[in-house]
Amino acid sequence: MIGALIARDVRRALSGAAWLPVAFFLIVTALVPFAVGPDARLLGRIGGGALWIAALTAALLPIERLVEPDRADGVLDQLALRGVAEETIAAAKIAGHWLAFGPLLLFAALPGSLLLGLDGAALGRALTTLAIGTPGLAALAVAVAALTTGLPRAGALAGLLLLPLAVPLLIFGAAASGEGGGSALMLEGAVSLLLVAGALFVAGAAIRAART
Repeated sequence: MIGALIARDVRRALSGAAWLPVAFFLIVTALVPFAVGPDARLLGRIGGGALWIAALTAALLPIERLVEPDRADGVLDQLALRGVAEETIAAAKIAGHWLAFGPLLLFAALPGSLLLGLDGAALGRALTTLAIGTPGLAALAVAVAALTTGLPRAGALAGLLLLPLAVPLLIFGAAASGEGGGSALMLEGAVSLLLVAGALFVAGAAIRAART
């Protein structure tokens, strides 16, 4: 059942506007050189952090489409009648969201790094931190989407919730993108794992509450 739910969410995301977060990511990275100037050394120092800021802001775009359509269409109720636990639904949505969001974001980081003037080593570090951190970012997005489903102006509220909660992931991810960031990389992995584990129960409880 969980495999079918994951495949369904991935198909729905890829057949919809899955390109919007990637386009937004590239737009943000393209604007950074205009904001800070063409200094290659400065761009090299802030490039990893700029990629993370772009990834964080891009993660806000699909939040309203993660849980609310299924609640409005009665899909969550049908799954509950079939005995599917809300935590299982949350796990499927986290996995499906990451599969539709994470790999595309990693691919978009390649031209994004060129726009920021990152060298090969810096690009490798940035891709590693994004690969480790994006599952936590996807889990956080699903949890926030579940918490705000059915509420008016859910998109704005979701942004207010997600951005502060993602600050630790942003800090350690940006720090690990620089040279000598081994300790920050381990802390980023721990934060990402904690977000994934916690989001399962938070999103599950929120989905359960949304059905009552």
